Amino acid sequence: MEGDSTNLDAAIESLLNVEKQMRLAGDVAGTRKAVIDIVELCYKAGAWKTLNDQIVLLSKRRGQLKQAITAMVQKAMEYIDLTPDMDTRIELIKTLSSVSAGKIYVEIERARLIKRLAKIKEEQGKIDEAADLMQEVAVETFGSMAKTEKIAFILEQVRLCLDRQDYVRAQILSRKISTRVFDADPSKEKKKPKEGDSIVQDAPAEIPSLLELKRIYYELMIRYYSHNNEYLEICRCYKAIYDIPAIKEDPAKWIPILRKICWYLVLAPHDPMQSSLLNATLEDKNLSEIPNFRLLLKQLVTMEVIQWTSLWDFFKAEYEDEKNLPGGALGDKAAGDLKLRIIEHNILVVSKYYSRITLKRLADLLCLSLQEAEKHLSEMVNSKSLIAKIDRPMGVVSFRTAQDSNGVLNSWATNLEKLLDLVEKSCHQIHKETMIHKAVLKA
Repeated sequence: MEGDSTNLDAAIESLLNVEKQMRLAGDVAGTRKAVIDIVELCYKAGAWKTLNDQIVLLSKRRGQLKQAITAMVQKAMEYIDLTPDMDTRIELIKTLSSVSAGKIYVEIERARLIKRLAKIKEEQGKIDEAADLMQEVAVETFGSMAKTEKIAFILEQVRLCLDRQDYVRAQILSRKISTRVFDADPSKEKKKPKEGDSIVQDAPAEIPSLLELKRIYYELMIRYYSHNNEYLEICRCYKAIYDIPAIKEDPAKWIPILRKICWYLVLAPHDPMQSSLLNATLEDKNLSEIPNFRLLLKQLVTMEVIQWTSLWDFFKAEYEDEKNLPGGALGDKAAGDLKLRIIEHNILVVSKYYSRITLKRLADLLCLSLQEAEKHLSEMVNSKSLIAKIDRPMGVVSFRTAQDSNGVLNSWATNLEKLLDLVEKSCHQIHKETMIHKAVLKA
């Protein structure tokens, strides 16, 4: 065994001399070959510690050529999967990572090494370590990395942040991806690189396609928005997944997603964006496949008071079914929020039909106690989704908007204009009738 190591050391020594001659002569191909030969020699001898030492030694040699370091790192990366045990594998990855740190010409190799190390750490249950490792690398600055590989790397960073419940950092990282990237047509992107442009490498085989990455991105964003119960944003994420061609072609995939879109639309607070999404979803022909949800959205669009108890009795089974479908249950607060949205809808309906109403009558229409009706009404006025005033001693709610003096004068002027217009039209009609009558008499 000792003889083997002596032979190996002697062989490495002679190759190091060759490498030195080539390097000093500035021979790129020769230096690269010598470096690769040393790495191969260590691997074939199974001397993993020597391999690590030689990698560090070669990278630190005076005036070492960039091409030689790149070739050495790429060659050594091939041996990562061939290591005899996990400790040796981690040691090799760490050595290669430290050698490639700060060197722009091996930045892609370093990013891939860090990703592998993070995966190992995650498998060992060290989520925090994995997330910290991944955050060291800013792939968005890499010019020669393929777009899909960049996106996949950032998505991995986001996922690890969500796993450790670091929602602030997850949001910061997710903003590095522009959603417009997913809508780009990949067939039109094959341009010839211009002079001076860095050549973009092809993504490795294990990197998913752009549309698959789009689905992963929106699924991660759903996890992020679910943390704060941002229902409208969750709904928009599901809508984006729903629009992926591979999903739209398969009813088994799009029906659960369309159900989620409907639920989150109903759960989202009333605002212009929610209204436009609601109407756009109602026009979707696929909604006829799930008639119950069409009925639910129709009820929200119709300006009529919805009875909460009968609605819940009808949809409770559908609500419970969500647990067994892809995407899982709707969240802990969803049932309470659903009731709240129905109450808000009913208050809006009442405000459309009444300009003044007693608080008691309002509470009866909403099937709530006086205190609850007043509380919900006050919350809606606070959130500026409704204009109302409550006269508590009289127990009357006024939904009229208070107008300033200019508004009152303008409305009077408009009304007078309408009145004069009507008088003018009437005079014209009378004059016309008289003329016809005279003509008939003359005849």
